[in-house]
Amino acid sequence: MTDTFSFNVNSDDLQKRSDHIKMGIHQAPARSLLYATGQVSNPEDMKKPFIAICNSYVEIIPGHVHLRELADVAKQAIRDAGGIPFEFNTIGVDDGIAMGHLGMRYSLPSRELIADSAETVITAHWFDGVFFLPNCDKITPGMIMASLRCNVPSVFVSGGPMKAGLDPQEKATTLSSMFEAVGAFKSGLMTEEEFLETEQNACPTCGSCAGMFTANSMNTLMEVMGIALPFNGTALAISDERRDLIRDGAKQLMRMVKENVKPRDLITKEALDDAMALDMAMGGSTNTVLHVLSIAHEAGIDYDQADINEIAKKLPYLSKIAPSSIWAMEDVHNAGGVPAIINELIRMSDVLHPDRMTVTGKTLRENVADHEIINDEIIRKFDVNPYSKQGGLSILYGNLAPKGSVIKAGGVDPSIKYFTGEAIVFNSEQEAVEAIDSGQIHAGHVLIIRYEGPKGGPGMPEILGPTSAIAGMGLGKEVALVTDGRFSGASRGISVGHVSSEAADDGPIALVENGDKITIDLVNRTMHLHVDDTELAERHEHLKPFVPKMRNGWMARYQALVTSANTGGVLKGADELFPS
Repeated sequence: MTDTFSFNVNSDDLQKRSDHIKMGIHQAPARSLLYATGQVSNPEDMKKPFIAICNSYVEIIPGHVHLRELADVAKQAIRDAGGIPFEFNTIGVDDGIAMGHLGMRYSLPSRELIADSAETVITAHWFDGVFFLPNCDKITPGMIMASLRCNVPSVFVSGGPMKAGLDPQEKATTLSSMFEAVGAFKSGLMTEEEFLETEQNACPTCGSCAGMFTANSMNTLMEVMGIALPFNGTALAISDERRDLIRDGAKQLMRMVKENVKPRDLITKEALDDAMALDMAMGGSTNTVLHVLSIAHEAGIDYDQADINEIAKKLPYLSKIAPSSIWAMEDVHNAGGVPAIINELIRMSDVLHPDRMTVTGKTLRENVADHEIINDEIIRKFDVNPYSKQGGLSILYGNLAPKGSVIKAGGVDPSIKYFTGEAIVFNSEQEAVEAIDSGQIHAGHVLIIRYEGPKGGPGMPEILGPTSAIAGMGLGKEVALVTDGRFSGASRGISVGHVSSEAADDGPIALVENGDKITIDLVNRTMHLHVDDTELAERHEHLKPFVPKMRNGWMARYQALVTSANTGGVLKGADELFPS
């Protein structure tokens, strides 16, 4: 019993964190409670590392319904490697189900709750390591944020993407196909029978949605950041390979605990640059910009979204995935996966930082050295036939977005380099949807959807319904949409989001009036409102003060604390709340 009670706070012993709750005579009550959990059986178990499994099993999210089973695989692998696993769960919001109504206002804010709750459990119980099991939407970035706050050895293994579905013409479908089918059906371009068949087959299995939407964007970016294993972003949720990743991840985590390799050792400025570089090569979701900025904030890294344009200028767009093409994540996997894309970028450019260490115990270069492009139609060669010579995302600046805005340039028809149109203004997404449904939107319009930013929404809801309806109506090249809200990774077309400053902060987007001319310049990465400064100043004088929309619940607090999209939409910290 003597060894059980000994504890040296300065020890480098691998279980020194959890010794805070299980070693010493004063922790006898805690040990009694630990025995009561059933996870610890005897004093020898008390000497082993305590490993948290931060799960996100939620039955209403198809990308998470299988995570309970995957957690059991992880638990066994951790026990086999000499650890004691303890599972806990976070909340989650399914963006596709929460789309277009009050629920969407809770999606981005849930990222902060997920980070807060994971931080709470990990810190309160002094875990030695954490096995994170995310998959969809805001859960992945929320967990990454928590890992950086706690800075405990951690590994991430996502739940994996679902298989693509098939439409009535036997063409591959993803969730974006269903959203666009709504517009097609309303416009008479699809029969009711075709519509219902698409509805029932667009999402055929568990897993994150099959295209390069936010979930899969973040799950692939974790590979290049070095916090997840190769093929984390593309191995199907239902595959044996996904289970093998879980087992391998558990083994690597136990090594990292022993070697004390922590998230802040891996997530550096260079790692974030490489994440955005991969995002450019794959045309990822615009939401990745928000999340990379929030991750940088938690890591204490000064990261300006203006830097993203510099990365985009240096790298081509190599793999165009749904909703921007017919290819799904499983196609990318079979074509060589993310490792093949990273290897191509390393060989053909000097943009990446390939000698960074990763969770495998090897460098990024070593992780991908043996992985080649198998199908160069799905993953194109750097110097042969890239989709474009510059990356798939752009940050646009100008008098309409002085602090920046984001467009998925890879989701815009390649023939469009410039677009000038006439503003038609809506103060909410719902107003815009009603206008689209009633036939008020025509070629040459620039829809302005404002007061949907982090504060104004509140929660910066995704504006997927309007963009999908426009695409489904066949107006994807003739109509643009500009918003201080954000977009789903499933959005495409001339869609500019994250306009900063937002309308609720008296940003210029609040001053736009019907009929104003707006130019979106993808070549020079600018967005200009053709109204002179004198007129804008006069409009500002008559601008009514913003009135918060939610007065009850935690979202009321969120409105008061959230910052702008150009800083990641994180909450104000001590420096802002308690200035010295």
